[in-house]
Amino acid sequence: MIGAIVYQLTKNLSVEEIKEAGLDQYFVDHTTGIYPAAATGVPYTAASMQVKGDIIADIHEDLAAEQKARVTYDNILRFCDDPDVIDPIRFLRAREIVHYQRFGEALRIITDKLDSRNFYAFNPEFDKCKKK
Repeated sequence: MIGAIVYQLTKNLSVEEIKEAGLDQYFVDHTTGIYPAAATGVPYTAASMQVKGDIIADIHEDLAAEQKARVTYDNILRFCDDPDVIDPIRFLRAREIVHYQRFGEALRIITDKLDSRNFYAFNPEFDKCKKK
């Protein structure tokens, strides 16, 4: 959705408007196409998606990702005054909050089902037969 918003905001810019907005370097490489990158220009990579294969570690990573996305949307809202951008960003922000809540519920369910004596002693997804 963010890519679609950026595309809609930039698709009809003139060269002067592109330069004025500080998008000239981006334009040279990507025209007004969407190239997922952080505000610092670091391109998106799947390496940012953390998976350990341990359900507890992975759920905590999911919780953190939802909060990071929420903060990004908060920051976009601080800079934006266009209602056509604000409304979808608010929707996305609300969605991150709901995702965070659902992942929190999942973590509670998972930990309730684990033997508390072995809570961090083994990977419940891999070492099912090990007991201490």
